[in-house]
Amino acid sequence: MKHSYEGNAIVYCRKAFRNTNGKTAHGLVRRSNRYRILSIIDEECAGMDAGVILDGSPAGIPVHSKLEQSLDEFESAENPPTHFIIGLAPDGGRLPGAARNDIMRSIESGLDIVSGLHDFLCEDAEIASLAQKHGSRLIDVRKPPKRKDLHFYSGVIDEVACLKVAVLGTDSAVGKRTTAWMIVDELNSRGIKAELVGTGQTAWLQGAQHGIILDSIVNDFVAGEIEHAVYGAWITGRPRVIVIEGQGSLMNPAYPGGFEILAAARPDCVVLQHVPGRRDYDGFNGCPIHPVEKQIQAIEIVSSKPVVAVTVNTEGIQRDDVQKTCEGIADRTRLPVTAPIECGIEKAVEAVLEFKTSSSDRV
Repeated sequence: MKHSYEGNAIVYCRKAFRNTNGKTAHGLVRRSNRYRILSIIDEECAGMDAGVILDGSPAGIPVHSKLEQSLDEFESAENPPTHFIIGLAPDGGRLPGAARNDIMRSIESGLDIVSGLHDFLCEDAEIASLAQKHGSRLIDVRKPPKRKDLHFYSGVIDEVACLKVAVLGTDSAVGKRTTAWMIVDELNSRGIKAELVGTGQTAWLQGAQHGIILDSIVNDFVAGEIEHAVYGAWITGRPRVIVIEGQGSLMNPAYPGGFEILAAARPDCVVLQHVPGRRDYDGFNGCPIHPVEKQIQAIEIVSSKPVVAVTVNTEGIQRDDVQKTCEGIADRTRLPVTAPIECGIEKAVEAVLEFKTSSSDRV
């Protein structure tokens, strides 16, 4: 597939590519229609292929220890770097102090800087001044829209006459977005037109055409913005299925996402991403993740809609144990279960399509 990229990017992910704080970089390695990804910066993984680290398959994206390596390697290439992306998603979305030197060096090299953090680069006097001097753009993806441009919930979601599927999770950073994209891709490959509605900064960076950045919006307008994004995806392309990326989890103490998506997007069914190898909620040792059965129960009580499949993030699970793990969850939940990266997404998609066929709703 040919893409009309907005630029060629070096992705900063120092000391985070092997953990959940690097999930923005992970998403860009797996999929990027907005930027062509040239390299990753992380000294702990230097010399390796980013795709091999993530999924065991080469992506043709090298990991370098320093920014200068990437600048030197691609300086004379046919498609030299044009953008420097902050590929981190740390708790609280704050800019690490160690990143500043690489940001400044990138600006001096004429690169535009793209950040999905809550610390806005355009409001940093030193960085903004240097960017103005060198003609570099500062693109703060998470900067919220102006209040006058926000939408309040109106009920127009009732006019969306296609199947709506929410991909929620039992924790934050479990792969909801990756699974959502895989469902969209599989549906489209079957000739069933599907669109993703992204709800975070990484989906935007990857090139999602419809969506919001949920955690940057004033609370009064969150429901309205979700509704507006889903409705926009419907009226723009008339897809047969809209897949909505979840955020956090209903019971995560810091990221209790999902409630607004269930209430405002009003999905017809839910695919639940689970991480059975993780004991506690992400970043909160001593706060055990609620059992998947209880999380399914909570989702179904809140939404009055069914969870139709469970998808598994295999973090902490040996490859030889993946199938057994899925089978155990299937026995407990009586739902189709698959590990998308290792086993494919087909089982979850079949569950969605079976629901669509059997549903008496207008979808």
